[in-house]
Amino acid sequence: MASSVVDTDSGPVESDDASLADDDTEAVPLLPYRSRLRRLGRRLVGIAAVVFVTTTFLSTAYNAATDRRASVPAGLSYIQTGDVSTRYRAWGSSGTPIVLVHGFIESADTWQYLAPLLAAQGHRVYALDIVGWGYTQRVGPYDIGHQARQVEAFIDALHLDRPLLVGHSSGAAVAALATLNAPQKVGGIMFLDGDGLATGAGQKTPLTHLFLNPYRTTLMRLAVRSDTVVRGIYSATCGSGCPKLDAAGLDQWRRPLEVPGAEESLWSMVNLGVAGLPPARLAELAALPLPKSVVFGGEDSSYAPDAPQTTATRIGAPPPTIIPGARHLTSVNSPEQVAAAVKELAGRKG
Repeated sequence: MASSVVDTDSGPVESDDASLADDDTEAVPLLPYRSRLRRLGRRLVGIAAVVFVTTTFLSTAYNAATDRRASVPAGLSYIQTGDVSTRYRAWGSSGTPIVLVHGFIESADTWQYLAPLLAAQGHRVYALDIVGWGYTQRVGPYDIGHQARQVEAFIDALHLDRPLLVGHSSGAAVAALATLNAPQKVGGIMFLDGDGLATGAGQKTPLTHLFLNPYRTTLMRLAVRSDTVVRGIYSATCGSGCPKLDAAGLDQWRRPLEVPGAEESLWSMVNLGVAGLPPARLAELAALPLPKSVVFGGEDSSYAPDAPQTTATRIGAPPPTIIPGARHLTSVNSPEQVAAAVKELAGRKG
């Protein structure tokens, strides 16, 4: 029934009560905003829990299935260097001794293209597996101090008379510290594709601490066991001029990361950061009466464009040698050019 509302100005106005009632009946109340957020949050937490449990189970199962460690190849040469049994390779039988110090994720085998050329020049050439890498006995700590002492002990153990030290990448810092510790034992030093600086890469970064077991083991094994990943890293680091990786080449890079103790030492070094020294410590090399040399690949994107010249100035070396077309693995990409640079350094040895 219609009702009337009296308006003193314009007279009665009719209102339809039935129509208002119908509108109220058809309106659908909305859930409060906070209630919808809580419901969505519970769903996301549930999904995350399922994903976490599933990935943890799969990761643990994968690690158990792949837990068998690779064997160390037979017939390797070792020598005791302080507290470490060091694996090494040797080329040549006479001439000025040269000790090759490799870098991150490398081994004595990385020098297989350069070392024979140096031996053909009339040098005795030695390459060692730095502690933590390759097939050297894994005895911590895996820091630059321990690695430098290993190099010093290696020189003593082989009775080398003031050898030239060639340090590649982070190996440049190891060679530099060994030289600073015992300059009387060293006849000259070359920084090859390395500035020797402590970059802190990996050190105390949140990313490394997020990679907890079982996930970090799974990620590492998946990467190491992938031919595509290994070839991709090698190609990006070495460049188009490098030999292709066949089955033996893949094994050379992969197996040292699969032997007993390799995973633990790798993560220890990742948390320590790339081996390096402060600029002031490296500058102490400039005062030593030793021939010094700096060699970089012209397309090495690991460092700033001015790094070669800055490094040469810092350690008191002549202007750097730049190898066109080479990236970070110049000894693999351009062994002839590196051998020529080493020959020039050897010619300046007193």
